[in-house]
Amino acid sequence: MKIYIITGEKSGDQHAAQIVRHLRIKDNNIIVRAWGGDKLKSEKALLVKHIDDLSYMGFWEVFLNLFKIINNIKFCKNDIINFSPDLLFLVDYPGFNLKIAEFAHKHNIKTYYYISPKTWAWKSNRIKILKKYVNRMFVIFPFEKDFYTNYGYNVEYYGNPIYDQIINGKYNLELENKKPVISLFPGSRKQEINKILPVMLELIKFYPDYQFIISGTNSFTTNYYASFTNGYNVDIVFESPYDLLSVSSAALVTSGTATLETALMNIPQIVCYKTSLLSFMIAKIFIKIKYISLVNILLNKNVVDELIQFDFNIKNLKTSLDKILDKNYSLKLISNYKEIRSLLKSNGVAKKISSEILKSKNS
Repeated sequence: MKIYIITGEKSGDQHAAQIVRHLRIKDNNIIVRAWGGDKLKSEKALLVKHIDDLSYMGFWEVFLNLFKIINNIKFCKNDIINFSPDLLFLVDYPGFNLKIAEFAHKHNIKTYYYISPKTWAWKSNRIKILKKYVNRMFVIFPFEKDFYTNYGYNVEYYGNPIYDQIINGKYNLELENKKPVISLFPGSRKQEINKILPVMLELIKFYPDYQFIISGTNSFTTNYYASFTNGYNVDIVFESPYDLLSVSSAALVTSGTATLETALMNIPQIVCYKTSLLSFMIAKIFIKIKYISLVNILLNKNVVDELIQFDFNIKNLKTSLDKILDKNYSLKLISNYKEIRSLLKSNGVAKKISSEILKSKNS
């Protein structure tokens, strides 16, 4: 069986790799060609493009890289035809993947979609595209199944892969410094880190009794991070977010998957987000939900502080951090996290989806 996978960021790469791992357990002759990252590569997928060259955050950033994106789409279409897959497996990354889904449909290539575009937050017109061009879609939040059912689209929910990863994981991070840890998660994209990390680092001088550790990604060098950290007493731990969270007293987290991961690890957090002014203003017009963090969205209430754009400043960060470092407040926060664990409780999501993929060979 030949499978073509497209994912455009680190979380998608990780989730797709889990599925490929289970596919190979069942059938080691499967051929996987992918747009992904180091996780898919470690599962012996042949990488066409690396995610480090694909991920753009914000409307303005996408516009600036439009020519490159158009060329990537053209290249991808030709590559799919040349590879002639039995199944096209799309993971998140909707701006790119929905265009490829339409192309695959015209060429009678069976298409599965994993991790739904956030049509419940904005661009609900994408539901028509999904219904028309995607054969099956696997969602990762229970409310998404009901949401799509209301639009007459039957999607499948087997649980949440992040829950599986965290509940089944074993974590270990040895630290020489015995001070309590405040971890900084400035994001995985350059645009995010450039805007968010400098503000996070300003907090360090106010908390001499804590040690600050940045969660780094191998997509960037130590020298890149050093361009921000010079003069600050801060360490970096690369590619070990769960290990870092396991020893943290609190975390400052850039909005995205990491907010959910932090909640499932029971760590008090502040959600941070900043983009270009133009991207922010456009998002304000189109986004139709009250919250941006998955924690607050899932519980439909303001559980964790969200410091967005102009509110993301040192004064507000310090106020929020003082709050979550208070033991009574943090216990209340963690009590809310239990609701999320209950909502997402699952077992073997990647294994179940891999079984469905193998069944597709004969359908």
